[in-house]
Amino acid sequence: MDEIYQRNSAVLAQRWPAVMQRLAAEDATSVPAQLLEGKSSTLTVAGIQLTSRHDRLAEAQTQADSLPANSPVVHLYGTGLGDLQRVLLASASLQQLQVHILNGALFVLVLQLLEQQDWLSDPRVMLAYADERTEIQLPFFALPAELVLADDANARIRDRLVSEVHVGFNNREFSPENPESVKRLEQGRELLQSDADVAALFGSQPGRDVLVIATGPSLQQHLQRLLVTHQQTDRPLLICVDTAYVPLRNAGITPDLVVSIDHRISTRHLPPEGSDGIALVYLPGQEAPMLEAWRGPRYVGYSTSPVYSQIRQHIPRANLHVGGSVIHPAIDLAVKMGATRITLFGADFAFPGGKTHTGWQDGVLGPELSIARHWVRDGRGNKVKTQLNFRSYLIELERYIALHPEVQFLNTSRDGALIAGTTFDPDWTAP
Repeated sequence: MDEIYQRNSAVLAQRWPAVMQRLAAEDATSVPAQLLEGKSSTLTVAGIQLTSRHDRLAEAQTQADSLPANSPVVHLYGTGLGDLQRVLLASASLQQLQVHILNGALFVLVLQLLEQQDWLSDPRVMLAYADERTEIQLPFFALPAELVLADDANARIRDRLVSEVHVGFNNREFSPENPESVKRLEQGRELLQSDADVAALFGSQPGRDVLVIATGPSLQQHLQRLLVTHQQTDRPLLICVDTAYVPLRNAGITPDLVVSIDHRISTRHLPPEGSDGIALVYLPGQEAPMLEAWRGPRYVGYSTSPVYSQIRQHIPRANLHVGGSVIHPAIDLAVKMGATRITLFGADFAFPGGKTHTGWQDGVLGPELSIARHWVRDGRGNKVKTQLNFRSYLIELERYIALHPEVQFLNTSRDGALIAGTTFDPDWTAP
């Protein structure tokens, strides 16, 4: 083991001294690895196989075949046992292979056990820890085992990889060929034609401060003070997501606008009583009777989803950004209305305090807390429970914020997920 590691580390030290320095600090003994025999052999870590134990080369070839043909640059997340690197480097069209380490201790263990100098020495290979970048690079292949085994330092990139891998599956429901999607659009066509284009709101609030209110557990701690703010004459504009409407109204707070995109939203979430004067911004596909019952003005827009590709040709409307959650179009609406300062409430993307939402029982708006198996870092650097779709929503919001440096984004609680690109509002945030 020592001799193998010395040969591998010599290449690393020569080509990537900073990476080698970091690897030298890793503890390979912390990796609970075992040898698993089959027609071939592999390592298993905490019950997770790094590769096939029967035909590692065939598996690596299948993985390589999933990438775009003849791509000059490929990004590989995870180091595995070196099999996929070797298959990819066998292609003469490959000009650069960027390998991103997802678990440093695991890589050190492999460096101790197996010769890796061949691919490490290839001049086309670049090696770095995944967390050295804030965003994933395309085209990529992420080794499945290391999406599970990624260490905490590389968790944010791991989360982005998982989210990207799931995109195709998550979007199936919104395919324009989905009969249910077509049916939902058709039942709301008459309202779509008569309701105002959301573009009528764009530019209507230049320079105004906007409070965007979601339904995360941390909203509860701000309701009393939001009521005071809401009663002031010269106050920020209040935009809330649909599921926050009832908790706000129960607290005596009347938002200026409500944003809704989910076809499962009903009058239970948006009761029409008392909605006079409150603008409702929605995307087509919601139940027409619920929309018709709303007493305030209605505005409708699209997202870039292919589900609207046909109907937008006949009934043009402006777009709002949608990244999976209703909070995305709510924030995008604020930006397009002219906000230069947006303060987020209840944007937790997690389950702080052992709760899922403010104003709703556990599990009413989605999966129950008991099935949460994932985590994100909160505003204090601690792990807080979440679920995969919440992590994806967080990622899409962070990407949106990065694209709008002209807007100041503030968060109001350290209890939920830390949102890159935001700062904590000292007037609202507890230590």
